[in-house]
Amino acid sequence: MASISAAELAQEVLDACLRDGTWPARTLDALIQRALDEDDPFAARAAVRALFGIVVERLADLFEPELCEVYARLFSYVIARALPEYDAADLLIRYRRIRQINRFKGGEIRRVFVLSRVTLGADVAVTSVVLSAAKSRFPNAEICLVGPDKNAEMFAADARIVPLPVTYGRSSLLRDRLAAAFELRSLVDESGTLVIDPDSRLTQLGLIPVCDDARYFFFESRAFGGELDTPLPDLTSEWLSEVFDVDRNAPYLAPHPQPRVADIAVSLGVGENDDKRLDDQFEFELVAGLLRTGKRVLIDRGSGGEETSRVNELAERLGMPTLLHLHDGSYASFASHILHSSLYVGYDSAGQHVAAAGNVPLLSIFAGYACDRMFSRWRPVTSTSHVIRVDHTSRARVLEEALRAVDCVMQHHG
Repeated sequence: MASISAAELAQEVLDACLRDGTWPARTLDALIQRALDEDDPFAARAAVRALFGIVVERLADLFEPELCEVYARLFSYVIARALPEYDAADLLIRYRRIRQINRFKGGEIRRVFVLSRVTLGADVAVTSVVLSAAKSRFPNAEICLVGPDKNAEMFAADARIVPLPVTYGRSSLLRDRLAAAFELRSLVDESGTLVIDPDSRLTQLGLIPVCDDARYFFFESRAFGGELDTPLPDLTSEWLSEVFDVDRNAPYLAPHPQPRVADIAVSLGVGENDDKRLDDQFEFELVAGLLRTGKRVLIDRGSGGEETSRVNELAERLGMPTLLHLHDGSYASFASHILHSSLYVGYDSAGQHVAAAGNVPLLSIFAGYACDRMFSRWRPVTSTSHVIRVDHTSRARVLEEALRAVDCVMQHHG
């Protein structure tokens, strides 16, 4: 199999999982072996990207409850291959136990550890709902957000939220990604505490144990809600009500405030998923249309790499007009600008969830979704949301529809 690319191996595994609920053992073993080959980090990273990007993410993005079991069987095996101290069968038995509803039975709680989902958008749409519920249900407890520093910055102005940094490298090798659970376990090893896991990558979606099951509460967001089309924030709130007997909670964020510099906030980031993008010409015509409103426009430059290059080239092509501003800095800083804006425009990414949480009028260009249920789960739903659902048959009319939505928002909120 040496001549077969990691992406081809991963696609074969995924196709079998979707077709039969199992996979060719030799193919998966070959992919894992490459992912663990630290003597060839280039090939290892390619294999890790294929394993997560093609197999794991697709199994999750379909939001099919039966695929959660397929993922658990497959990735328990991956974990055991990478970390021999774990037994795949034991991990699977535990997973089947902890995915059941575990209602909080009461008692004095000193600290609540809420695990980050690692991606910024998910931490706004899902994790922030958990943080809100934890604050109300446990008013005397310390509420800790466990995860990357940049995610905790989204709640830096909330004195109730204590950041506990844990590194999870989305571009790291396989063992390094899994090792985040060891760091996490050492942080949460305390009596009188709870761990709430909203399907976090820190535990590989609940598979790696980090504390005793009695104080571990697992929200399997890929399965909860079954075949309903309910958005994830609402499902999260429903699960929290069932487990902790709390009233409805909604997404929120609390970054340190920034001065208002623009009326329209724009992000062209897609989280390294080019399927969510349209093209350079669309982005040029979209931003040109925004500038024609006479409003100040702020575009986030991103954190470097391809996104930053695209934004820089776009600004030059537009002629760097005085109404155009480029944002440099943390995502939390840009999130604050979104909250102060009159309109947010972007692809399916973190910004749409920030805008929805702040009840800011938004235009989301939603492309690259794996299935209808994924669209339903992740779409922002507010009274001022304009979501343009893009597929291969509708790209030609997206710009016209987008600019019409901008005009509508400007008339009512501009």
